[in-house]
Amino acid sequence: MFRKYVLPVLAVAGFVFALWMALQGARPIPPSKPVAEPPKPPYENKISGSGIVEASTRNIAVGTPMSGVVVKLFVSVGQQVKAADTLFVLDDRRERAALALRETLLAEAKAKLERLLQLPRKEELPAARARVKESEANLEDLRMQLGNAERVTVGSAISLEELNRRRYAVQAGEARVAQAKYNLELLEAGAWKPDLALARAEIARAEADVSAASVEIDRLTIRAPVEGSILQVNIRPGEYAQGGILPQPLILMGDLKRLHVRVDIDENDAWRFRSDSSAFAFVRGNPQLKTALTFEYVEPYVVPKRSLTGDSSERVDTRVMQVLYSFNQEELRVFPGQLMDVYIEDHADRAAKPAASEPPGKKK
Repeated sequence: MFRKYVLPVLAVAGFVFALWMALQGARPIPPSKPVAEPPKPPYENKISGSGIVEASTRNIAVGTPMSGVVVKLFVSVGQQVKAADTLFVLDDRRERAALALRETLLAEAKAKLERLLQLPRKEELPAARARVKESEANLEDLRMQLGNAERVTVGSAISLEELNRRRYAVQAGEARVAQAKYNLELLEAGAWKPDLALARAEIARAEADVSAASVEIDRLTIRAPVEGSILQVNIRPGEYAQGGILPQPLILMGDLKRLHVRVDIDENDAWRFRSDSSAFAFVRGNPQLKTALTFEYVEPYVVPKRSLTGDSSERVDTRVMQVLYSFNQEELRVFPGQLMDVYIEDHADRAAKPAASEPPGKKK
């Protein structure tokens, strides 16, 4: 009975189910509704492009010229800062120790110069004059002894050797007098000019070392390059701040009083662009939010496209010309990094097209 009735029924039911599934799969899938209605272009002839919002100063990635540990952080996200305001400070204990050492060397060099400028010491002059008088008195005594020796007969009262010794003693005494006088003159003359020049050069070098150490300390204090708002803070006290170019900036900032929109225009549409054309930008997700744009400048170098919109039909191997427009933030509340749809009026004359060239082998 099972084979006679149940199996045929199951087979028919399976066939019907398979046919129903095939019919269901063949039905067209209705397109899904967009999250928001796309904006309607305000121009009949237009150049469209995606734009990304950025600060009027561009988004500045603040870095540090030297690596080190952050000891103080003075700003937070959203804070308004002025140019040269302190953002954060790195550990500077080693540099301050080096500065103290160089300041000590500078003080030592200044003391040496001051000592040279104070020469001669008034305490040394009487002693030098006394040495001159002493040497002169000794010389006079030696001359008197030589005179007495020369008046007696050589060989009876004094030997020739003793007479010569007294003559040499007089010569030595004259040399000691001359040396004492020269020493007095040298002392009265004061410091030698080359010694003063050398001392001043040592002071200049020490001052340069102190200035260099102060600059090293100042480099560890990172300041705001321009007036603007803090957009990101990716560093905390106690963390190690790496110098150089980083994939994620330590601090991101920019001036948000007037925002810029960087519009990517496909290289195939670049010839149609004119700087005097009007332009509108629409906020994605709400086409009712729009604003007129003011032309700022064009970056004439065509670059590979980097800001992707996520569209499935978007080409990633294309090159774009970047055009900068601006608008006041009060007119439209958007944020840096936000994508916008931009439409630029096209004034290009489509009627003027170049004549098609004929193949080389074809003649009339």
